[in-house]
Amino acid sequence: MLVALTLRKLKPGTYDAFRAAWEGDGTPPPEGWVRAYHVRNLNDPDEVISFGFFDGTLDDLRRGQQEEDYGALRRRTAEYEVSIGADGLYEVLEELTPETWGT
Repeated sequence: MLVALTLRKLKPGTYDAFRAAWEGDGTPPPEGWVRAYHVRNLNDPDEVISFGFFDGTLDDLRRGQQEEDYGALRRRTAEYEVSIGADGLYEVLEELTPETWGT
């Protein structure tokens, strides 16, 4: 399982417009995407982390990004961003649940 994660500082008050741009035309995500989240910093509502879980290989993910024009997503959301911090692809090493914590 892979995770794509991006930390963004948005222009003040633009979350709804950013979210609409991120969604695009509403077509389903490429095959392999399991779920995605947008989370907001409680102390700074313009700091948003977006991350999604991809069930496949890195090659599968990159192929899907090319086929679906991932660059278009980045161009659509750029007008609402002040800056981007962490931005990368990560491998899930462990999934911890209350039942497995500490074991």
